[in-house]
Amino acid sequence: MKRLEGKIALVTGASRGIGRGIALRLAEEGAQVAVHYGHNPIAAEEVVRAIADRGGQAFAIGARLESVAGVHQLITSLKEELDAHSGGKLDILVNNAGIGTSQTLEETTEESFDELFAVNVKAPFFLIQQILPLLADGGRIINISSGVTRIAYPHIMAYNLTKGALNTFTLHLAQLLGPRQITVNAVLPGIVDTDVNASWLHTPEGQKHAADMSALGRVGQPNDIADVVAFLASGDSRWVTGQLIDATGGSHL
Repeated sequence: MKRLEGKIALVTGASRGIGRGIALRLAEEGAQVAVHYGHNPIAAEEVVRAIADRGGQAFAIGARLESVAGVHQLITSLKEELDAHSGGKLDILVNNAGIGTSQTLEETTEESFDELFAVNVKAPFFLIQQILPLLADGGRIINISSGVTRIAYPHIMAYNLTKGALNTFTLHLAQLLGPRQITVNAVLPGIVDTDVNASWLHTPEGQKHAADMSALGRVGQPNDIADVVAFLASGDSRWVTGQLIDATGGSHL
């Protein structure tokens, strides 16, 4: 039997990159996956089709997460799907949706700062607040943070702060939800070969730079992160909670 057979998972920001890899991996383990997208319904439907082509089940949910209104929209759509598929209960939440910027401390504007915190911190905070009544006891919450919370990258200062806040949120949630046997963990990726990094990573210099940062001597792939998430989503991780799991391939050791 597959590890997530009979489970329903919501993966935010699942239409591309790491989120797409996570959605595919959870479906491979037997979960029915809600593929959330913010801007690109076509890409989300492609993920749904890819899951179906592999024998899995998935559906797409669209909502912009720059505001709490978008979170409410996501919850409303999710409730409708859950009522149709699982009696109203969700088993796994992966908070993957996020945005980034390469602005330094001096370059960061109030507008870009507020946008980063709105999507990377405010949205997961209120999404979890609103989704807890739908989350089954014994469920899983997995937050996708970043290796920048342990490695100094001053050129993306505001982004780093959002991920640090997500780490702190993870610890408090693990304590809060422990009585319900809900585990809460964060995964901290390093540089991963996705379209977000393609402009600089898909050059010989970029590949070498990224590979040299890792103790394992290569660039991270979405599946490297998805496999960690699949473990945390499964019953195998039942005794792991409140942890910040480094998945950078040993960057900057």
